[in-house]
Amino acid sequence: MTVTAHKETHGFQTEVKQLLHLMIHSLYSNKEIFLRELISNASDAADKLRFKALENGDLYEGDGSLKVWVKADKEQRTLTIRDNGIGMTRDEVIENLGTIARSGTAEFVKALGSDQSRDSNLIGQFGVGFYSAFIVADRVTVRTRAAGESADRGVEWESAGEGNFTVADLERADRGTEIVLHLREGEDELLDSWKLRSIITKYSDHISIPVELWQEPFSAGEDDAEQKEGSFEQVNRATALWTRSKSDISDDEYREFYKHISHDFEDPLAWSHQRVEGKHDYTALLYIPGHAPWDMYNRDAKHGLKLYVQRVFIMDDAEQFMPTYLRFVKGVLDSNDLPLNVSREILQDNQITDAMRKACTKRVLDQLAKLAEDDADKYQKFWGEFGTVLKEGPAEDFANREKVASLLRFASTAGEGNLQTVGLDSYIERMKEGQEAIYFITADSHAAAANSPHLEIFKKKGVEVLLLSERIDEWLMSHLSTYKDKPLRSVTRGALDLGKLADEEEKKAQEEQEKAAGPVVERLKKALGDKVKDVRATSRLTDSPACIVTDEHDPSSQMVKLMKAVGQKAPEVKYILEINAGHPLVTRLEQLGDDSQLGDWAELLLDQACLAEQGGLEDPSAFVSRVNRLLLQGLS
Repeated sequence: MTVTAHKETHGFQTEVKQLLHLMIHSLYSNKEIFLRELISNASDAADKLRFKALENGDLYEGDGSLKVWVKADKEQRTLTIRDNGIGMTRDEVIENLGTIARSGTAEFVKALGSDQSRDSNLIGQFGVGFYSAFIVADRVTVRTRAAGESADRGVEWESAGEGNFTVADLERADRGTEIVLHLREGEDELLDSWKLRSIITKYSDHISIPVELWQEPFSAGEDDAEQKEGSFEQVNRATALWTRSKSDISDDEYREFYKHISHDFEDPLAWSHQRVEGKHDYTALLYIPGHAPWDMYNRDAKHGLKLYVQRVFIMDDAEQFMPTYLRFVKGVLDSNDLPLNVSREILQDNQITDAMRKACTKRVLDQLAKLAEDDADKYQKFWGEFGTVLKEGPAEDFANREKVASLLRFASTAGEGNLQTVGLDSYIERMKEGQEAIYFITADSHAAAANSPHLEIFKKKGVEVLLLSERIDEWLMSHLSTYKDKPLRSVTRGALDLGKLADEEEKKAQEEQEKAAGPVVERLKKALGDKVKDVRATSRLTDSPACIVTDEHDPSSQMVKLMKAVGQKAPEVKYILEINAGHPLVTRLEQLGDDSQLGDWAELLLDQACLAEQGGLEDPSAFVSRVNRLLLQGLS
């Protein structure tokens, strides 16, 4: 290999400099992870070459045997990882090794700097495994040539992990990539072949191509007459893990394979390995991660499974086999039915794809249901990481709406604080005799929901109400109207109808109270005019003087907020003011003869109810002026 002219020096982005500084100067609990990352990258390069060679066999350049070689040089104190995969062009080198912005650099650096104890776990989470080389090396050299390019189109990249890196042209006969780590002081154990062997077999035994380790020459005879030459020896099984029988695979192997395909440094929560034979033949190995990726809430970010056809790698992030609300699932799908020259267009319009998608979706939902049943604590960890995304399911997947609904968890008036631990099945088990609906309330915060005046009658009767305070909850409930034939009913919409929960004496007392409140209701209607849709007496309040409710067919206040937050034009909604006819404040209003003074009190009641429901007012200054005016009247 000869380095030629056209050598350039580039500066790292500021975020990359911070990242490398933190990686170099932080303490890592498991530094040997770097080797797994580099071997995984080499394996990916081999997979990509296999796929591209389906259309252009010349890319193999006469050598279709794909391997990874690892060699330590004790004299030079270097560790080299080499592959004969797809390789990189000059532009790809600069893009892939000089930029991490596509992997969310700023967020990564922020997270890394805020929690030094978890820094090694974050490397894989942000897709920057290559840079883990600087954990053990004070200088890294990369030499590469893309498959199909001429020998003079090789590239050499080098950096000390500080302020810049260099890129130069290189004469390189072989395709693929070679990474040379110039080891730091104190990393001598990485020059020992037995140590390297143990790391490779521990983390990379499942790699589907051979990983060969250089064995130093040694003397076999006592008189050193018999000298064995150095050679490369394969140290991994080189068998795709998903093709092996489940009974032959240990839990540790499943966990390490997950870390390989996901570049995650934490163990998965659960996994499912299934071989399907019949109308469609395929193997699915699906994982539920232990934590959410940084870009999980970006629905446009790439997600999906690694797709293989007859063990030939086709693509990363094949999103066609998993619905968007399950975008956190990682895994491998290997089909015998899809054509080898499969394209995204074929995947989007293929009966086999649809069948596999339905089966994989069902498999994941069943796995989550089993996790919830067998290990409530582990499921709560899952819910804390992915619950918000799972709430997208009922709207997105009508066929599995009820199955997804059974996996949802909520806070409730019968739960512990704001912990989301209540499932719909457990709610139904606790329903009062005669209760026909599942009641819920949506609000801006848990405190606002838990202390809403709309809950007063439900608390009095001991009826459980689900407390929903996430932005997505209103949208979720608009697509989840029933569960197991039980209607889900908002306590803030429409007229209150407790059905059999209200006894005859209560109904009679309420009717008499509403009749007595008729005059003041009419005066309030006149005073408020078109600011409200209606004014009426209610039985839902026991302590508060008033509340606002949404008409049955109008969007709720939370839905209006959601529409505005996403930039949609929200309709103008007028609310119904409900008053507690037995409240002292309302009974005193009946005695006011001054209509102008009654108007101020009517507006005050409405503003109070809007504050309790919406957390804010359109005209706070008018509210303050009105309060001050009434205070002065009271003092005089």
